[in-house]
Amino acid sequence: KKEKLTPFQSFTKLISNKMEEESEHPRPQQSSFLQKSSDIEHLQSDVSTEDQLALVPDNFKSDDGNKPLKHVDEDTNEVFTYALRPMRYAVGFILLVELMERFSYYGIVYTETSFLTGVYDDDWNAGMTALEASSYVSIGVAMAYSSPFCGALLADVFLGYYWSIVIGCVCFYIPGLLLILFTTIPYGNDFNYLALSFGALILWPVGTGIVKSVNNVFGAKQFHPILQSRLIESYYVSFYMVINIGSLVGGFLIPILAQHNITLAYSLPVLMLMLAVIVFLSGTRRYCISKPRGDLIPSNFRSCGLNRETSKDPNPLSKTSLWSILRVCILTIPFNVVYSQQATMFIVQGTVMRKELGFLDAASMNNVDALAVLLFGTVIGQKFYPWLARNNVKIATTHKFAIGSALGALSIIWALVVEHFIFKQYHENQEQISVLWQVPSYVLVGAGEIFAISTAYEIAFTCSPPQKKSVGLRYQYFLYWRSTQRDMPGFVSYLFSMVSQCQWHS
Repeated sequence: KKEKLTPFQSFTKLISNKMEEESEHPRPQQSSFLQKSSDIEHLQSDVSTEDQLALVPDNFKSDDGNKPLKHVDEDTNEVFTYALRPMRYAVGFILLVELMERFSYYGIVYTETSFLTGVYDDDWNAGMTALEASSYVSIGVAMAYSSPFCGALLADVFLGYYWSIVIGCVCFYIPGLLLILFTTIPYGNDFNYLALSFGALILWPVGTGIVKSVNNVFGAKQFHPILQSRLIESYYVSFYMVINIGSLVGGFLIPILAQHNITLAYSLPVLMLMLAVIVFLSGTRRYCISKPRGDLIPSNFRSCGLNRETSKDPNPLSKTSLWSILRVCILTIPFNVVYSQQATMFIVQGTVMRKELGFLDAASMNNVDALAVLLFGTVIGQKFYPWLARNNVKIATTHKFAIGSALGALSIIWALVVEHFIFKQYHENQEQISVLWQVPSYVLVGAGEIFAISTAYEIAFTCSPPQKKSVGLRYQYFLYWRSTQRDMPGFVSYLFSMVSQCQWHS
């Protein structure tokens, strides 16, 4: 007689089983040879050197000197070849697009409100109030985080990953940036609201969604799905580091330029992204480019957990429904709620603290998070994970989420400790404590991002059905956006404010 499980126990068991399958079979696809081979478990999963290549079976080798690894897709019988060092050979071109896309996105987002309200130019602007400009920018951000679902279907079903990136940049993203740029140039007597709306609310955010939904998947597909599956873990850490470098530089440089010349400031994202696209196109022959599956309706039925009985795909990971992926990605919500406090309660707390060196204030402390991501990303992604791989050790995905959430919790705890000392110092001698007291909170969040967010990218890619990789990643992005909006972060902010009130009354 089967033991009845509670919904929570069933959910926990499902996640545990999927993670065990991922650890034991870290291969999105398998060839017929592998299914029959008794030596399947002895194959290496981090092949990146000539010595390792010598140990690879001949049927996994190609005649291409630059891309010596071969894989035959079981469903389509397509033959794909891979480089020994994909990061250097092909992925770098893809990451450059991600770098400049994030540079452009955050450079515009951080300055758009000030541009619309006339902070940068009193004589030529949209004439919006702060509330109107904030709402306007929020609509664009909502479009940017909702449109990836369309971009994912575009890549998985119709165009493929490569052409989706090209079209997303050339037909949407860059034209949108150009329209925004043109509105900064005085022309005639009236501000061109139509060009601004078409660029800032349609073309630019849709381009963002398309590129974001495809870029990281296309990079991960440059790794052999069997012989280099362990390298994908480090790739997603590097990918997340690139995101932070782009946002750090764009969010720092563009606002400074905008204070002197808004047209010059908005020209830079256009030029940088155009340069990145040209470099990306120059590496076309280096990429492993797969054709779109073109099976929108059947795949969606399978992806939602229907029609499982008729599926003949022998790979257990490819049978993982997108609903299961969504439930796994829900584990990132606790950390995302903490992450969102950097732009709200951490800033509010920092405004009552003393500046350091004359320019380190509450707003500039956000850069500590990006620097922490770069530091921990380098140590964990380039040193720690490869060391674990060499010793055949793999941290369970649920444990990574737990570590990330624990670091986020420690960040909030430290912020509460800082809050205590702020009030204690003020009550004792009417002085402010240094804003540098916030450094540990930002560092802990940065370390948590490496374990929680980059792992979410990895698991959404490796466990999504082969024909729905981009859609699986969209769930992760959408959850990130929703969990950093008002409701849950607002609850944390409410608790934070309650502690502050208790401090005042004491």
